[in-house]
Amino acid sequence: MAGNATNKTVLDRYMRLPIPDNKCQAMYVWVDGSGENLRSKTRTINFIPKSPTELPIWNFDGSSTGQAEGSNSDVYLHPVALYQDPFRLGDNKLVLCETYKHNKKPTETNHRHRCLEVCTKAADTHPWFGMEQEYTLLDTDKHPLGWPKNGFPGPQGPYYCGVGASKVYGRDVVEAHYRACLYAGINISGENAEVMPAQWEFQVGPCEGITMGDDLWMARYLLHRVAEDFNVVVSLDPKPIPGDWNGAGMHTNFSTKGMRDPNGICDIEKAIDKLSRHHIRHIKAYDPKEGKDNERRLTGLHETSSIHDFSAGVANRGCSIRIPRGVAEEKQGYLEDRRPSSNADPYMVSEVLVRTICLDE
Repeated sequence: MAGNATNKTVLDRYMRLPIPDNKCQAMYVWVDGSGENLRSKTRTINFIPKSPTELPIWNFDGSSTGQAEGSNSDVYLHPVALYQDPFRLGDNKLVLCETYKHNKKPTETNHRHRCLEVCTKAADTHPWFGMEQEYTLLDTDKHPLGWPKNGFPGPQGPYYCGVGASKVYGRDVVEAHYRACLYAGINISGENAEVMPAQWEFQVGPCEGITMGDDLWMARYLLHRVAEDFNVVVSLDPKPIPGDWNGAGMHTNFSTKGMRDPNGICDIEKAIDKLSRHHIRHIKAYDPKEGKDNERRLTGLHETSSIHDFSAGVANRGCSIRIPRGVAEEKQGYLEDRRPSSNADPYMVSEVLVRTICLDE
């Protein structure tokens, strides 16, 4: 145990103390100025909220989160989605928030605001998303969990969906996170160990419209928060270990009602044609540094396509867009965009897909 580890058994005694009726703790959660990290703080609410609109707008010191300058530092938190709190239990809530500046405009990293407008415009196409969030577990010294401290584990091969202490590292974090997501009300649909040891993935979806980004950001918050309890660090870096190790992505499965209907393959092919004409725009939206992070990952090796070329194929994991084998056979279903980086903003990914495929922008 690290020197700063506290005793969770002692904590549990206090967490079991009842709180007054009609009071709850609401943990407000938001994306900070990095566009990648999350922040949170709690206030007491004197009723049990049923929807985010009932909750008060709050604020925070934006100069400490990269979202404002010190002289005018108030940034406002607008509650937009409500979840059950798997840490405090009872009637306590997690509250996902959008961030707004003093002039009522969204902050630079509030990408939800625009995504919601776009999803609302395209609502009649019923866009569904499913996102596969890959991540790497690290020790507090930022070294991959379970890796030898002065060297590397054996080459990739036995780790993907592996079982056994020499194949997977950190399963406790994964199991705890899965249950926490289900309890919170997130539409988590699965998990698996990934190709690189200490790398894992969870999937969220299918979600329609803005719910995709909401559920994925809250699932990320829970992942960091659960890992904190185990004194483990989560990295969403798309290429945490250089060399012959797989990177991490956020493969995004997408469909419209037309694609899911019989003979939807025609709509899928039309969508791929549209995507082929906006490759650069999508690459810019698919990581927080407009493609610079993904450049390290999208090399054409390790089950990726090259960042410079657009490609599509059936069941091919070296393509930008993969049509699953079953979809090609049934002639209906969805497509998988394999380009988004593990640290991409799901709101930006959702927005650009809907703009290109549904709104023909």
